[in-house]
Amino acid sequence: MSDILVDGKDVARRFGRDLLALHPASFAIRSGDRIALLGRSGSGKSTLLHLIAGLDAPTGGSLSWPALARNGALRPTYIGIAFQAPSLIPTLSVVENVEVPLRIAGRISSPHTRAMAALEALGLADIADKVPDELSGGQAQRVALARATAPKPRLILADEPTGQLDQLIARQIVGALLDSIEGSDTALVVATHDPSVAEHMKTTWLMDHGDLRLSAEIAGT
Repeated sequence: MSDILVDGKDVARRFGRDLLALHPASFAIRSGDRIALLGRSGSGKSTLLHLIAGLDAPTGGSLSWPALARNGALRPTYIGIAFQAPSLIPTLSVVENVEVPLRIAGRISSPHTRAMAALEALGLADIADKVPDELSGGQAQRVALARATAPKPRLILADEPTGQLDQLIARQIVGALLDSIEGSDTALVVATHDPSVAEHMKTTWLMDHGDLRLSAEIAGT
């Protein structure tokens, strides 16, 4: 059986007294999973991703990372995250931004070469020397994806990575992202409101007003 990377049992997240952003939900993410987290804006997708990444703590239930933690502590370099909000460092070039997690992780030889390979995989090699202010919103999102994939993490979380792209380009980018991890046991969770993006993934989870519904249905290729 595949390694369990993330194991959630009745996980809930409440903000203040009145807002239950995530209703109690149980789920597991295993190595090699390809999951689309489908739902409208404001449905709770980002809240769930932040919990899975260990950036936030649940207010109910339990969350663990059996294959990603040591002595109970999550090893963050095992998770690659592409945020929905702008997250590139403005004073660094595109390739330097992609190199950041490689240099933080240490013990990775030729971080520049690895970063360039990640950019090439997403069709971004020609903008490697630009700075974030010179990029379109869509380009910046793709660079964030390259940065998330470059360290070859066990789990990649992408929050609306195609939100500023038209449908044709969005499908191409998701296809390139899947190609970049083809043959590996890296798990991928993509939060999206676009059903055409979800069609690329093997499994679809549906989020609606904080209610997570799991589906084992194969959504596409």
